[in-house]
Amino acid sequence: MLIKQYIKERIPDVLQFERDLRVEEDRWHWPVDEKYIADVTTSFDEPSFANSLSLLAYIDGKVVGRIDSAKICSHFDGSTKAYLDWICVIKSYRHRGVAQALMQALCEKLKEQGVDTLIALIASNEDAQRFYRNLPNAEIKDEGIWIDL
Repeated sequence: MLIKQYIKERIPDVLQFERDLRVEEDRWHWPVDEKYIADVTTSFDEPSFANSLSLLAYIDGKVVGRIDSAKICSHFDGSTKAYLDWICVIKSYRHRGVAQALMQALCEKLKEQGVDTLIALIASNEDAQRFYRNLPNAEIKDEGIWIDL
């Protein structure tokens, strides 16, 4: 398994990953359409995405997992934390250490950037709950809320 940073040149790999996800599970609620592709492509040129960090897990040249985060700098306490936006592994590649490898690589890269805390919402599905509860140095503290604007 190779962990690589998600850069603009790897968009085609990620698009294939998105398509592969939908073949194995019919629970992904956004289309991989021209708008999605345009939005993702544009994000790599937008300065507002400079605090984003995404990693890809490759097995046999194919993306089988992805993790996305964003640094959060706060005047509240002068800290730099990060928000775990998404972690996903193609169903047929789960239980092979892909998610753990992605999480470990993300934490290492974030530490290098001065981040000391990673904050995440926990998805409501049982697999996600089990994964987060088994992470080393992790503690479930608060409930999350989504506010659509």
